Amino acid sequence: MDKYIPNMYQRSIFDINYRKLKEKGIKCIIFDLDNTLLLVKENVPNKKVCYLIKKLKKDFNIYIMSNNSSKKRLNKAASMLKIPYISFAMKPLSFGFNKIMKKHNYKSQEMCMIGDQLMTDILGGNRANVFTVLVDALSKEELKLTSFNRFLEKRKLRKLENLGMFKKGDFYE
Repeated sequence: MDKYIPNMYQRSIFDINYRKLKEKGIKCIIFDLDNTLLLVKENVPNKKVCYLIKKLKKDFNIYIMSNNSSKKRLNKAASMLKIPYISFAMKPLSFGFNKIMKKHNYKSQEMCMIGDQLMTDILGGNRANVFTVLVDALSKEELKLTSFNRFLEKRKLRKLENLGMFKKGDFYE
């Protein structure tokens, strides 16, 4: 059950204490795209996201890692943010994480995964032994596959809450 528990839980990407991540030795931050950086129906990041990423690039290597196979949409968002991306990452598998580790010679402890889903982002990051940060989804509107993941996630969340291990809405660093 521990593999579903994030190291940090915040309301949004704007509430994360990135200074703390840097102090922990994090060198690379990987963001999920859908409902973490962008709404599902958006193709480009808003000004607030662009500003945050620009600021973070001073201290971190930034990536987008998405299970989305739409390279056109990913490329558009990543190009605007001037950051690399990995599409069809197949999270919770660790292929994407391993690819970044190998390319930059990072240790898993130097990486952080930020996303809105326990079943993909957090489980995938924890399996790869990277620091994980869960954020609330930007919207309830989801892709079809995500809707199925959310169904599984709700069951897992109930179990975690009943065990006193994690509660959605109780934010922590």
